[in-house]
Amino acid sequence: MADTKILLDESEIPTHWYNVVADMPNKPEPVLGPDGKPIGPDALAAIFPMALIEQEVSAERWIPIPEPVREIYRLWRPAPLYRARRLEQALGTPARIYYKYEGVSPAGSHKVNTSVPQAWYNQQAGIKRLTTETGAGQWGSSIAFAGQMFGLEVRVYMVKVSYDQKPFRRSMIQTWGAEVFASPTDMTESGRKILAQDPNSPGSLGIAISEAVEEAASRTDTNYTLGSVLNHVLLHQTIIGQEAKKQFEKVGDYPDMIFAPCGGGSNFGGVAFPFLADKAAGKEVRLVGVEPTSCPTLTRGHYAYDFGDSSGFTPLMKMYTLGHDFVPPGIHAGGLRYHGESPLVSQLYHEKLIEAVAVPQLATFEAGVTFARAEGIIPAPESNHAIAACVAEARRCKETGEAKTLFFNLSGHGHFDMAAYDRYFAGDLTDYAYPAEAIEAALHHLPKVG
Repeated sequence: MADTKILLDESEIPTHWYNVVADMPNKPEPVLGPDGKPIGPDALAAIFPMALIEQEVSAERWIPIPEPVREIYRLWRPAPLYRARRLEQALGTPARIYYKYEGVSPAGSHKVNTSVPQAWYNQQAGIKRLTTETGAGQWGSSIAFAGQMFGLEVRVYMVKVSYDQKPFRRSMIQTWGAEVFASPTDMTESGRKILAQDPNSPGSLGIAISEAVEEAASRTDTNYTLGSVLNHVLLHQTIIGQEAKKQFEKVGDYPDMIFAPCGGGSNFGGVAFPFLADKAAGKEVRLVGVEPTSCPTLTRGHYAYDFGDSSGFTPLMKMYTLGHDFVPPGIHAGGLRYHGESPLVSQLYHEKLIEAVAVPQLATFEAGVTFARAEGIIPAPESNHAIAACVAEARRCKETGEAKTLFFNLSGHGHFDMAAYDRYFAGDLTDYAYPAEAIEAALHHLPKVG
């Protein structure tokens, strides 16, 4: 019987991160300041250590992974690649389905792949405290864990709707010694401004980012850290795709299509970018980002310069956006409720090197339950998006008789998301397609550039 789990030895943990910029046909669009002119590294130095700023702008193909970071990676990496034979049988598909399982990390998701290096580089730069935002709490718990590993204080601004929906993520954050507050708070100017407009604001990632950036910029001992969107974050996540390539080599297979959830882009970039290098070298592989219909950034957003946060503290980035003051509905995939998309992912999508699909909420839970009943692992709501798109393709293969190799990133487990599954089983979840007029209204507030 062929293997179910394809495993690597700890010695096979990659020694370098892969930088997709080296293989992009066009250079990334510059990041702009409030005056519409490209910014230099100094503009970011108030909230990031220089080592991460260098990674942010680097065009080097390979960036060495520091040994202290690899040492902590060994707690859970390399992550297993599974052949989903039981799911294949349940679907009656001729397709071969594989998934990389990132839920084996201490925090239960892929986010720790970047929280650990970010904490290490900050500690090396003499920083004592970190601020951050979190949606569903995956990132908040990941940076709390990493801060504990390197002796840093961490303060987390958690989107209020998720703070209320996911109390056990808050407990995880506190277990690893970090503080967590429901955003918007009355502790920052940004938070107070939002609460004055709407005392019952559910919060958004854009608002929470504003609060975390505002605090970090006001204190010399504090830096800001984030779990998605920026180049250096996606860089750190490429450890996923690199391991997967070695694992596919071990079983003599290679994916025809790769699916990953797409909110800010770190999940998708982590698994897809190392395969994009193969695509650049002429290999056929389709890379599909999967987003919710309620927050359809790539599929219905506008490719333009916009702020990464609600208050306009961040520099302007060229990205697919629904408008920086877009507040999405409180769907359960809290990690996918972001108004923008990684500039690298956005540019690759704009240049038609990658694809995107949007999936309604009910279909994602249906796919997650199908997967759990076949494979045993209960996936996070975010991961269910990739599963839904992969299952849909596997069913197409059943109709056409194609024996494609399909691969998705199972980015985290759903153990702290069972309230969402409860609501699904009770019939309380609804599909929500964001209305075109609301998207148009938010896009009217895009900053004018040039």
